[in-house]
Amino acid sequence: MSMQTADVIVIGAGMVGLSAAVAFAQQGFTVAVLEHKPSELVDAVEDVRALQLESYDPRVSALTCASQQFLDTLGAWPTMQTLRVNPYTDMDVWDGEGSGHIHFSSRDLHEPHLGHIVENRVTVAALMKVAASLENLIWVSGVSVEAMSEPATDLTRQLSCSDGQQWLASLVVAADGALSKVRQMASIPMWEWDYGHHAIVTTVTTEQAHQYTAWQRFTDDGPLAFLPLNDPYQCSIVWSTSPDHARDLMALDDKAFCTALAQNFEHRLGAILTVAERSVFPLRQRHAKYYVKAGLAMIGDAAHTIHPLAGQGVNLGLMDAAALVDAVVHARDRGDQFASESVLLRYQRQRQSANVQMSAGMEFFKQLFGHQHPWLKFIRNTGMNTLNTLSPVKQHIAMQAMGLKGDLPTMARRKVGI
Repeated sequence: MSMQTADVIVIGAGMVGLSAAVAFAQQGFTVAVLEHKPSELVDAVEDVRALQLESYDPRVSALTCASQQFLDTLGAWPTMQTLRVNPYTDMDVWDGEGSGHIHFSSRDLHEPHLGHIVENRVTVAALMKVAASLENLIWVSGVSVEAMSEPATDLTRQLSCSDGQQWLASLVVAADGALSKVRQMASIPMWEWDYGHHAIVTTVTTEQAHQYTAWQRFTDDGPLAFLPLNDPYQCSIVWSTSPDHARDLMALDDKAFCTALAQNFEHRLGAILTVAERSVFPLRQRHAKYYVKAGLAMIGDAAHTIHPLAGQGVNLGLMDAAALVDAVVHARDRGDQFASESVLLRYQRQRQSANVQMSAGMEFFKQLFGHQHPWLKFIRNTGMNTLNTLSPVKQHIAMQAMGLKGDLPTMARRKVGI
């Protein structure tokens, strides 16, 4: 077969990969997206709308204001609003083994909300709609990358695909998930360890309204989160617990599971009336020792995965995508070789620092709430209650988490006057 060429090849068409592909294409690059799942690049909005009449997607993300701004810049957010985006105005966090409690409210920040809970299929459908409108975006699905060359003298890399096709690109972007095949081909080492938790995810109906509040209780076995959906009596839950406990919970029938869930949530929203199909998956911490090589950059889960207790995983990935495009566009506009390692290291310096800090924070919280020594319990409960009274500090933490402060990529910055 003849050699196919593109300026940028994005491997993986999840939320992070699609956002990067759309952003690069909108900046004038010829972009090829290689996705291993067979699919067509079509407007899937009506299909998702039909699915929403039946159920919620159990896979949801808590999108920050920075992620919302990035998706709005790409033109995806307006479409997402026509489907289902669920704003939450408050967040309530407490220590189930003590008296510690923190409450965050958008009213204290003079903001309309803290963020949005969005079904993953909504974000993907909206990004695919934008992608389908871009003539310089090439969609190739049902193929996997079998081999990747080292960079040539002009820094281009050659990819060999499972369908026999050869591709040549100035920049390869790996967005192919936590078990990234591209990362393995590039021999990029990882820091990796098991959290000792499995996460159960599902959708539940509660007796009492969720009050547009994201709820999180820290138990002695892991955090339990209730994320509000647009129906006032339905929540998406993420229950992180030990593998043995997760196995026992998955073995329960629906009625017994609802009872156990309500008890572990201290009946904050009354009884759990219904539960949808449950899924469970192991939680591991992964972080690439470096994100880039000449002609290659990793984003999202291909570069890092973290515990879901803060709901920041996809937000970190979206900021990776936006920051990578920033660095590459800046170099191109200056006439530099945009896929050189020196250019890509600018992206790595910005994002690796932020991602490592978030990973370290999640590990700190896991360790802090994972031990039941009386003095440690006293310290953490006192600390939570003290922080809850320190409004300026609490507001600063909330603004950082929302993506309204810090070193943000250009496309994720709030527009002046908004």
